[in-house]
Amino acid sequence: MAQLTTISTQDLLSKQRQFLATGQTQDVSFRIRQLRRLRQAVTANQEKIVAALKADLHKPIFESYLGEILSVHEIDYALRHIRSWAKSKPVSLPWEQLPGSAQIYPEPLGVVLIISPWNYPFQLAIAPLVGAIAAGNCTIIKPSEISSHTSRAIAQLIESAFEPDYIAVVEGGVEVSQALLAERFDHIFFTGGNQVGKIIMAAAAQHLTPVTLELGGKSPCIVDADAALDKAARRIAWGKFMNAGQTCVAPDYLLVEQTIKSDLLIALKSTLQHFYGDDPAQSPDYARIISDKHYQRLVDLLDKGEITLGGQTNPEERYIAPTVIEGVSWADPVMQEEIFGPILPVIEYSSLDQAIAMVNQRPKPLALYFFSENKERQAKVLRETSSGGMCINETVMHLGVSSLPFGGVGDSGMGAYHGKTGFDTFSHHKSVLRKPFWLEFPIRYPPYQGKLGLLKKIIFGLTEG
Repeated sequence: MAQLTTISTQDLLSKQRQFLATGQTQDVSFRIRQLRRLRQAVTANQEKIVAALKADLHKPIFESYLGEILSVHEIDYALRHIRSWAKSKPVSLPWEQLPGSAQIYPEPLGVVLIISPWNYPFQLAIAPLVGAIAAGNCTIIKPSEISSHTSRAIAQLIESAFEPDYIAVVEGGVEVSQALLAERFDHIFFTGGNQVGKIIMAAAAQHLTPVTLELGGKSPCIVDADAALDKAARRIAWGKFMNAGQTCVAPDYLLVEQTIKSDLLIALKSTLQHFYGDDPAQSPDYARIISDKHYQRLVDLLDKGEITLGGQTNPEERYIAPTVIEGVSWADPVMQEEIFGPILPVIEYSSLDQAIAMVNQRPKPLALYFFSENKERQAKVLRETSSGGMCINETVMHLGVSSLPFGGVGDSGMGAYHGKTGFDTFSHHKSVLRKPFWLEFPIRYPPYQGKLGLLKKIIFGLTEG
């Protein structure tokens, strides 16, 4: 794998800026052709993508299509709407600005950098790229070196479809990321952890580069007493243990109303047995942990609490069974950091106010899930908590709605994307005011003597004195 030097980084950026200056990306028809080309490339390379995801994460084929290749729907959504997104939008003027007209013009930001993570390494590179293309930018993608097979597959796919002076993939480790971050981009889009997000933001600040940070956090899942437990258990287990829990919006922990905790645990046990059989290690539908480092971190989290379901591990396969634990405190490591693995702590509560207070005492999460059929309680949780996104009686699926912005708040991130929000993220919305010459208002020009009273009438609609 070739390492990018500072010189070649600068050369690549220079070539992309030269291509941007030709004005080709301003043409919406050009952008549509590139989006179609991207879709064709994904379709043609789908088997390579699936094989790479299998090599990196032991990801089941079904999850590879559902959680990764389904990102072509983001392309389709952009193709259906891009012409309306890219049109200038007229806005009204106050009477004192007449005659005249005002419009908002979306224009490309320029050359943008997308740094994608290892957990959904294909989808989280391609989905933001759709917004960047739709908005008319040139793009450099830096995939995670941890998911090296998928990184290579992405590089080959992009190389087959685009010239590097328009869209390029740069592979490598930390030193490559550092070389890229030392350069001036027009926008940086990062998906990953909170600590690296701070590094990205600090580097961007040196050039006053705007950033979108898609981070994570401990996404709570509240299960109230009137929830349909069998259905809730299925949706929670699927959202949590898909990709072996390595999902930024996976339910990180359960807050369960105390009178139904035993019934919910029984339902979870039955659900997991149905999903993965008696031995999930033998299931073709269960992924593995990405690396030895992440595996050991997760195993260490099992030291505290009582394992009530699962808990089996295998370092050679980096396998951790779907695991449910009880008896943990907020001071335990498993409740102090985002788990990002197949470990589900369960904490009980006695009142919904108590559950809401537990959530609000901690940093704002990327997602919040609430299971209840009571609409008043649904409205209460929606009103009294803050999170990047929220599902009621569902988990994770909000990511698949292109018309919904996806992003964090507070510690879980800043900025958003998907659909038009992604287009807007990678666009500058330029304000333009037009005035004719045929009418002039001398009151605004010096000398100002004798004009203040009239100006006050214009401002306040009142006469002086």
